[in-house]
Amino acid sequence: MTPDPLTPAARALCDAMSAGFPRPEDGAAALRAAARAHLGELPPGAGAVDTYAKDVPVRVYEGEADLVVVFAHGGGWVLCDLDTHDRLCRALAARSGATVVSVDYRRAPEHRFPAAEDDVYAALEWAAARHPGRPLVLAGDSSGGNLAAACAPRARDRGGPALAGQLLLYPVLDHRLDGGSAATYAEGFFHTTAHMRWYWQQYLGPDGDPGAASPGLATDVSGLPPTLIVLADCDPLRDEGLAYARRLSSSGVPTHVQLHTGMFHGFLGGLGVLPEADRALDAAAAWLRSLVCP
Repeated sequence: MTPDPLTPAARALCDAMSAGFPRPEDGAAALRAAARAHLGELPPGAGAVDTYAKDVPVRVYEGEADLVVVFAHGGGWVLCDLDTHDRLCRALAARSGATVVSVDYRRAPEHRFPAAEDDVYAALEWAAARHPGRPLVLAGDSSGGNLAAACAPRARDRGGPALAGQLLLYPVLDHRLDGGSAATYAEGFFHTTAHMRWYWQQYLGPDGDPGAASPGLATDVSGLPPTLIVLADCDPLRDEGLAYARRLSSSGVPTHVQLHTGMFHGFLGGLGVLPEADRALDAAAAWLRSLVCP
């Protein structure tokens, strides 16, 4: 019998998250309901304020550090919202000291590419105007990592807002899904390659440009800000994250990769359960702080 590449704790959490999770053919409504099914009671305000960045809903977690993180949640551009990622954003703000602006961007298939990307960029511009002079970081997990990675070249090419860094947590970067990890971990590790292909279809629709929506395929990645890419080893998206890191580094972008063995896509949802999740977020928070105080 082939040994399970996940740690025992990660396997238990992965199976619990996978149990009853809808298939792509069950549709967006079923998948959205599943994403919110286990939210429970959200913590009290504790510094979090819901407001609008231009016309885009955002939730702001105020921090004491001189750093602002604009965060885009994951969920295949279809699922999830401010509430599903509330705990992660609170933890990121608490551990880094940064002010975190979580973006409730428009979701597919009702709003296809580039609507979500436009919303994250609008929130970035709003955060820059609201906090003049403070270092800005783009961040996101999974499809939110895609949006963060897509908005960084926009900011570069439009002359701002200036970015101090980008934090990409197991990001979606390449629509082709042709890396070896997309085959090796296609099933049995919560996030499946079939789900990812379906998410791409919902995001792009029949007329979307897959290349334009794939930051990993961008022609020019030079001049982007220092980047931290956090990856799970047992993830269909692992190899596209590694390929993007190599491209950034070869283009002179200071790039760090944290590859967590024995973990699966979405493992940061295991804060307080998986020691690796807490260590990964602590390391990401330390990296964020280093952008302000090297």
